[in-house]
Amino acid sequence: MIKQLSKKIVYENKWMKVREDEVEFSNGKKGIYGVVDKPDFAMVIPFENNGFYLVKQYRYPVEESYWEFPQGSYEEDGDIKPTDLAKNELREETGLSTNKMKEIGFLYEAYGFSNQGFHIFLATDLEQGNQELEDSEGGMEVKFFSLEEFEEIIIDGEITDAPTISAYGLMKAQKII
Repeated sequence: MIKQLSKKIVYENKWMKVREDEVEFSNGKKGIYGVVDKPDFAMVIPFENNGFYLVKQYRYPVEESYWEFPQGSYEEDGDIKPTDLAKNELREETGLSTNKMKEIGFLYEAYGFSNQGFHIFLATDLEQGNQELEDSEGGMEVKFFSLEEFEEIIIDGEITDAPTISAYGLMKAQKII
């Protein structure tokens, strides 16, 4: 076990807090542990006709655009239900809506340095509408991929988003697909 002795916020904005904790390791030695506190997010998997709708979004930290399942958080309302958040993200990013949404799991994104997790939802019975992109999502593309195409773009490195690949693995393990 690692025992927290103290914690100090060293950076904060509306999306995250970064803290530095003074800790004691199980061997009695003391050290520091950096932690990124971020709200959980929702990921939604739009599935129909034996395939998925993905979005291609520019990700500033890696300066690249990659395909991924629609996902997002809502910092302004920490009490929003994960199901509502997932429906909002689906509509905003793809223009799709659904009345059939099922939560298939919860995972942590990077628990070695962050407490952020994500709820994974499967959306079926989809209806097309219009995207409602946020400012940071300008230029977002939406495209349908068959299961075979989806696996090919994972292998080809066009999907590098760990939550997307993890969610797909969870669906396969649960025999949803």
